[in-house]
Amino acid sequence: MIVEADEELRALAVALLEETDLRVVEAASAEQALQYLRFNAGDVAFLFSDVKLPCVMDGVDLARTVRLKWPWIRTLLTSGAPLEEDLDKVLRQVRFMPKPWRPLEVLIEAEKAAASSRYKTIVTHPDTEVVRALRA
Repeated sequence: MIVEADEELRALAVALLEETDLRVVEAASAEQALQYLRFNAGDVAFLFSDVKLPCVMDGVDLARTVRLKWPWIRTLLTSGAPLEEDLDKVLRQVRFMPKPWRPLEVLIEAEKAAASSRYKTIVTHPDTEVVRALRA
């Protein structure tokens, strides 16, 4: 999921991730992203969000909410300004990438999230041979 208010940057990030055959959802605000996640969080492995977003919530608020409600979603924040040093421990698992971000670094994070998500699906699925072997 890409959350970015700037349409051009959002389109660039979406195009980048779609090149890897990942299914990408986009939102222009934290509120739009949360609306989608309320019903589809199980399908989301990666969240890439700008810190500065329109409306009430910013990217840090979004990341905090996602980490608390859906901790399996790998989260990457980006901004043209440095993040505050005193972020709470909920955000320790959130990566930060300064703008301008490097496409390869975003791709690496997305691929890690997708690989981790696929692994969790395989291991936790009750019909998986791996799970049966571990239970034996």
